[in-house]
Amino acid sequence: MRIYNTLTQQKEAFKTIEPGKVRMYVCGMTVYDYCHLGHARVLVAFDVVTRYLRHRGYDVTYVRNVTDIDDKILRRADENGEVYTDLTDRMIHAMHEDEARLGVLAPSDEPRATAYIDDIIAMIQTLIAGNHAYAADNGDVYFAVDSFPDYGKLSKKKLEDLVAGARVDVQEAKRSPADFALWKAAKPGEVSWQSPWGDGRPGWHIECSAMSTKCLGDTFDIHGGGPDLLFPHHENEIAQSECATGHKFVHTWMHAGAIRVNKEKMSKSLGNFFTIREILEKYPAEVVRYFLVSSHYRSQVDYSEESLAEAGRTLTKLYHALRGITPAKDSDAPETDHDRRFAEVMDDDFNTAGAIAVLHAVANDINHHRREGDDEQAKRSAAILVRLGGVLGLLQQDPEAFFQADTGSELTADDIEAMIQARADARKAKDFAGADRIRDELLEKGIILDDSREGTTWRRA
Repeated sequence: MRIYNTLTQQKEAFKTIEPGKVRMYVCGMTVYDYCHLGHARVLVAFDVVTRYLRHRGYDVTYVRNVTDIDDKILRRADENGEVYTDLTDRMIHAMHEDEARLGVLAPSDEPRATAYIDDIIAMIQTLIAGNHAYAADNGDVYFAVDSFPDYGKLSKKKLEDLVAGARVDVQEAKRSPADFALWKAAKPGEVSWQSPWGDGRPGWHIECSAMSTKCLGDTFDIHGGGPDLLFPHHENEIAQSECATGHKFVHTWMHAGAIRVNKEKMSKSLGNFFTIREILEKYPAEVVRYFLVSSHYRSQVDYSEESLAEAGRTLTKLYHALRGITPAKDSDAPETDHDRRFAEVMDDDFNTAGAIAVLHAVANDINHHRREGDDEQAKRSAAILVRLGGVLGLLQQDPEAFFQADTGSELTADDIEAMIQARADARKAKDFAGADRIRDELLEKGIILDDSREGTTWRRA
């Protein structure tokens, strides 16, 4: 199994620190607003990583933090006229709802920054004692970047270039413009915690170092996150963590690719910024997940109405193969070349695009066996499709539930069934024009009928 390591910029053979066990930390949300499409990209990408590692037999401890204290949180709570904890609790609940709809499994642990204040303060004290940090006159504490010779090893940025291009705010008391805050002195009336340097709150970067090492140890296997976190967040995590512990922080760094909307960077200023909730109002959750999984996790994904529609069409083909068939028991569907090919592509840096191709190959087998009248082999292939699909978090619904899911249509399932019965009655009375009118009316409202010897089934377009 090989994983692309952002640190070395190449694929490397994956070797765990502890045999059979994987310890993984992924930077989670700063919970001041609803999760957006970029968050969905990261959530789904590392959900697939977790699912596949477990499928391969690893005991995975997956930690994904929540940043529940931050400038943006305090600013938004003040704008709303509410206590900041009310805002964060509401946004965390909404995040969990979005995750569940997208089929994202809950992490093994979900630490909140505010529950680790003592650990954060202890790590800062260790850094000060080791001359890697200093308390400024204004009550802030800063990390001294020049005390870590390897600074820039993840992002490949040179310290001298960062210093030359940096700008120091006149109110800051940094020794060097590249230094960053570990502890921020509280402004009047601002939420704060007591510390040896006065009342304040932690800087963003130190939160993840304290939480990850507390939950997973000084050194762990995988650290992941979105593409925007590589610098400065992850670079700063490495510096402060390795200076505090004296050990290598992380073996493998993984970063998901960026999301673009209609070939432009997603941003609120461009008006192309979508929350997960907004997207799920228009598209079934599994279609959105399929869209995200069908591209390699490191690739840039271009979101558009057309790309979601195409994802819906291709996922529909897979569910069509499963429709009207009861998969065999997994024990009756032993490993095949499809399983081996699936493992081969997923072992190559979690190549989900290749894995999706395998799913379609299995679906083709099912359709072939059905045409040949080999129902038993079709059932065994269906079991393989469901098994492999589950590794990607796909194809776990009953096909009829997928086809008939209500995505805001004016027609309920009962309405549709009544119209199908009326059409059947019209055909029985040889009123074929009336039957065709009913079919056309349903089609206009996005309902597609499929006639077979077993009867008529329907699906939403």
